[in-house]
Amino acid sequence: MPTYITLYKFTDQGIKNIKEIPQRIADAIKGYEEMGGKVIGVYAVMGEYDIVAIGEGPSDEIAMTFALALGSQGNVRTTTLKAFTKEEFVGMINKLP
Repeated sequence: MPTYITLYKFTDQGIKNIKEIPQRIADAIKGYEEMGGKVIGVYAVMGEYDIVAIGEGPSDEIAMTFALALGSQGNVRTTTLKAFTKEEFVGMINKLP
């Protein structure tokens, strides 16, 4: 399955309701798994973003649907990156003319 790295920033609403974050994370993991995804890790981070999640999903469409569902709740803004393994990257490089 493709790997996705998602960067989250709390909205004003999300930070106002920060005490709800443990349950929101648990609900999000359950929702993603119900869509066929697998969460590898969720990390609180310092810097430009507040949360980083790494997961695998069945397709780009599922990853985008999930990001839209989370964003529509109003607590976070997301940036999702499709990630490639070292082996996948080397395979791409090896196909260059």
